[in-house]
Amino acid sequence: MGVVNVTPDSFSDGGEWFEPSAAVAHGMELLGEGADILDVGGESTRPGSVRVPQDQELARVLPVIEQLAAHGAIVSVDTTRAAVAERAVAAGARIVNDVSGGLADSEMGRAVAETGAAYVAMHWRGHADVMDSLQVYDDVVADVRDELTARMAALHDDGVRAEQVVLDPGLGFAKAGALNWPLLAHLDALHQLGRPVLVGASRKRFLGHLLADSAGHMAPPRARDDATAAISALSAAAGAWCVRVHTVRASADAVKVAAAWTAAAAEPRVGSPGTSPQSAPGALTSTVALTTESWTAGEQDMPTWQDSGARKDDGGRPR
Repeated sequence: MGVVNVTPDSFSDGGEWFEPSAAVAHGMELLGEGADILDVGGESTRPGSVRVPQDQELARVLPVIEQLAAHGAIVSVDTTRAAVAERAVAAGARIVNDVSGGLADSEMGRAVAETGAAYVAMHWRGHADVMDSLQVYDDVVADVRDELTARMAALHDDGVRAEQVVLDPGLGFAKAGALNWPLLAHLDALHQLGRPVLVGASRKRFLGHLLADSAGHMAPPRARDDATAAISALSAAAGAWCVRVHTVRASADAVKVAAAWTAAAAEPRVGSPGTSPQSAPGALTSTVALTTESWTAGEQDMPTWQDSGARKDDGGRPR
């Protein structure tokens, strides 16, 4: 999933793709680099940011979504507002990516149910201007899992079908640097919920802290892309459905490496009795594969998810 920020103040590339023509061109470039989905957002959720009016958000995203969809792209709208989600789907978006998991707008569940769009429900505790004060957990992995379970139940009550839902652990949202690593190391806890998992680590603060120089200065956002690609590979190998990234090519390559790695692990070893070099995996198939034929054909149903990445929990081992 390639990020198309149509904002003046996003933390990593605010203003760079603000004009609709620039945003569309950037989206097409990301497709050329291997993106399967383009995530178009008109409101920054960087720490401390304030909300923009709804009409301004609509004016930013709708022209971009319409043009990218017209080019055949699978488009996601990054919004917490039900009205924006509805208008975006009408303009051609097929996925609603809601960082609030429906908590920011009580009408979101209804909107998703009525449109039939795929829906990414992220773990969230509050808007960007207050989220840093909300990062108190007993066990961050168990708490995020349980809170997403509650969101799934609420969405079900609003009429959202289970097969519409994708889960996102919400890296960086109400989570200090050290809290993000257990979530990545224990994606299996989210796989237990039976839905595909999206990982959005790209250029986030916890990577800046990890890559700080000897004086303790955080690495700037664009210097975090190599680390992002490493997380893409590890997340794919752990069974993530999708990774959301600002630069696509390196992460697309990383996912292919993870696919080859996991496919080889499932096959007989080359050179073992009864095999030949030709028996090595010929096609890269993995738990991160997304079958998009149903979307590209214009059908309303969700694509086929490969859920074989689900694993048992760690049995209470300290995280």
